[in-house]
Amino acid sequence: MPTTPYPFDLGTHTRRTSTSSPEAAQWFDRGLVWSYAFHHEEAVRCFERALRADPRFALAHWGIAYAIGPNYNLAFDLYPPEDLPGMLARAAAELARARELADGAPEVERALIEALSTRFPTDPAADFAAYNRAYATAMARAAALHPDDLDVIALHADALLNVTPWKLWSVATGEPAEGASTLEAKALLEDALARPGAMTHPGLLHLYVHLMEMSPTPELALPAADALRHLVPDAGHLLHMPTHIDVLVGDYESVIAGNTAAIEADERWVAASAASGDEAPFYALYRAHDRHFRIYGAMFAGRFEIARATAEDLEESVARELVRDPGMADFVEGFAGMRLHVLVRFGRWDELTAHPLPADPDLYCVTTALTHYARGVAFAALGRVAEAEGERASFVAASARVPESRYLFNNTCRDILAVASAMLDGEIAYRRGHIEEAFAHLRRAVDLDDTLPYDEPWGWMQPARHALGALLLEQGRVDEAAAVYAADLGLDATLGRACRHPRNVWSLHGYHECLSRMAGTDPDPDRVQAATDAGRQLALATARTDVPIEASCFCRTGT
Repeated sequence: MPTTPYPFDLGTHTRRTSTSSPEAAQWFDRGLVWSYAFHHEEAVRCFERALRADPRFALAHWGIAYAIGPNYNLAFDLYPPEDLPGMLARAAAELARARELADGAPEVERALIEALSTRFPTDPAADFAAYNRAYATAMARAAALHPDDLDVIALHADALLNVTPWKLWSVATGEPAEGASTLEAKALLEDALARPGAMTHPGLLHLYVHLMEMSPTPELALPAADALRHLVPDAGHLLHMPTHIDVLVGDYESVIAGNTAAIEADERWVAASAASGDEAPFYALYRAHDRHFRIYGAMFAGRFEIARATAEDLEESVARELVRDPGMADFVEGFAGMRLHVLVRFGRWDELTAHPLPADPDLYCVTTALTHYARGVAFAALGRVAEAEGERASFVAASARVPESRYLFNNTCRDILAVASAMLDGEIAYRRGHIEEAFAHLRRAVDLDDTLPYDEPWGWMQPARHALGALLLEQGRVDEAAAVYAADLGLDATLGRACRHPRNVWSLHGYHECLSRMAGTDPDPDRVQAATDAGRQLALATARTDVPIEASCFCRTGT
């Protein structure tokens, strides 16, 4: 087949379709892969190019409607209200044209078009949940008619996941979430992935990672994640997706590497699209997400320089997007304050006390609140309690100006700032000598952190347990601290699987210190062996750190 020039390597996935135009077929394949990679704006452009090559290609009209519609990261109710009517109208027009042209098309193409026609209401105020369920039911019928078609199976699984996006499992219990089609999707995907050729299907692999990441057994998706890592070289989001599993199994170096590759692929797309004039405002969220995830992995691995450099890069990226499209503020501004989390994580107190406020506190409302939080923690750690309390008052005022519509991926920024509020209260009370009050605030922060809606990376960047454990140890409360660290590391059943942070260097340090102290006062052989084993794990975790790890949180100033 002749190759139509295109600057991106999308791997080898292809689908036989009804078009007689090789050029249209290539553009359709590209659109389908970009759809599986959640770069829906580029997918639409590819499907439009397919129609230029073959104006009577019904399935290309289906592709446009599919790509502009809701997806796992942009449900109907998250669409900007001003954009929703236009999206629904265009989807209806594309599907109407697809049906007009589908008479001579293969039955599978007609089945996909008819199924997708059930997905879109005409009324922007409709019950979207009912349409999600109707589409899943229609795709089940299509899959029953074409049980060996891996694309149809992937689209069926996608429809099932979108009945309850990001609410597939109960994080607390590990059971399927109420009303979710979790087990049906799991059976469907696992059956499909056992078939020949399925482990090279980008859609099936991507969806299985999403299905299993918040499950009680995310490690079952490691083979799918490994198959996906290099499958579509220029699809940044697919290069990133395996790290959703890596972080849950404590492989933080792979988190850094996978998101580095994703960022590089994203920037190749940005460079090429700048030359062509193409834009993808919503994909800016995915590009921010890759940087956010790299910061998260570097923080857990104790890699300060990577975390700081990525945070600075993220700030610049967010600033460019907001200047170009201020309407994206609710989606991307929450990423702009990541450097503050990095500086708190690594105890850069003097740098934080001098950190400036954003020049535009209305646009950067979340970043403004986080700046006051971080400066307050820094002043408290330095013993400058009156200044910390001043930052606390400013934090409260700034937080009140953050709208409910502002999100950091799956969490509202207000929910995230509630964790910051409890953390700051705890740090200030501790430095005022109100120890029990401080621990009450920090335990409140732990509870708020644990109960944030599932996200990957987690909405709060530094587990609240790290501060609680560090200050408990500073007070000599070793048994309590050991329990805090064991929970964070997932060594007991305190936390649901998605809330655990296996092998992270901070809790390993704290847990090893606890066990060593216990063994020092009670040299029982089992206790000594446990301390030795924890020390070996800590040695591995600290081998690549670029800062001394002396406590689970730098707020423990006695180290």
